[in-house]
Amino acid sequence: MAQQGLTLDDMDYLSPGKKARLYRMLYEYGPGHGKLMILPIDQGLEHGPRDFFENPDSIDPEFQYRLAVEGHFSAIALQIGLAEKYYRKFAGQVPLIVKINGKTEVPPDDESFSPMTGSVLDAVRLGADAAGYTCYVGSASQDRDFIQFNQVRMDAEKYGMPVIMWAYPRGKYVEAKGGKDSLWAVDYAARVAQELGADVVKVNFPKIKPESQSLNPKPYNTLTLPPEEAMRKVVASAGRTLTLVSGGEKKGDEDLHRVVQTALKAGVTGFIFGRNIWQRKYPDALKMSQAITESIWNTVGAKEASPKSSARV
Repeated sequence: MAQQGLTLDDMDYLSPGKKARLYRMLYEYGPGHGKLMILPIDQGLEHGPRDFFENPDSIDPEFQYRLAVEGHFSAIALQIGLAEKYYRKFAGQVPLIVKINGKTEVPPDDESFSPMTGSVLDAVRLGADAAGYTCYVGSASQDRDFIQFNQVRMDAEKYGMPVIMWAYPRGKYVEAKGGKDSLWAVDYAARVAQELGADVVKVNFPKIKPESQSLNPKPYNTLTLPPEEAMRKVVASAGRTLTLVSGGEKKGDEDLHRVVQTALKAGVTGFIFGRNIWQRKYPDALKMSQAITESIWNTVGAKEASPKSSARV
């Protein structure tokens, strides 16, 4: 049975501005019913152009913008340059999330740190409904990361802008304790997002790997949880921070559906799938988007889409 999960009603501490922006994404766009389906296109900065080779059409950001609108996504997430240059044509048709820090993949992950590439005020100016921030939990540079995020948090509170934290365990110390996708690391990252004041957290689906689990700190080194229970634990650690599951590298249809179903049963708020959507050809990407939406509706028991979604389906 699916866990209900955190709802906007549980977040009664939110300012009116944050609540209004989250409400639009949770109920007026996308699958609605308090769930999120976000289409990110920050990979061009984070990975370079290599991710666009599988589907050459996807190198044009209008591909993802059009897909976000026609695929009924809750929002599109991208760096400020792609928001400045392309969003005007689609403004009002799909909510915007502006990533305000980032890095390339060229330096090693040992001391991962994403400097600021924009600001909360940029997100406000562009009409965004949230700002996105990447935090590398466990990196040797996390002290700078925490200080930088604290300023973002204060600015976001001032302007009533929700903050979505991309909470990524990284660095040699994380690898020495079992790796970035271990339950210990993902669970820790979810808790860090709540502790630092994020409104929403994006995490990878945790993995329990027998070959490296002994490296995890106690008691994670002895846990034998099935995938749903592992994800449920991460949601619990995020507490009053809405939890989104990342898709990561492109998966086959069956594997992606399995991730969606398992995560929904564990009580996640939604998904932030990029390559798993836009590396598919356009008709296939639309088909997959609709399938995920229907899985969400089936989980929440919805008989029809949210008001704006139903008008577009």
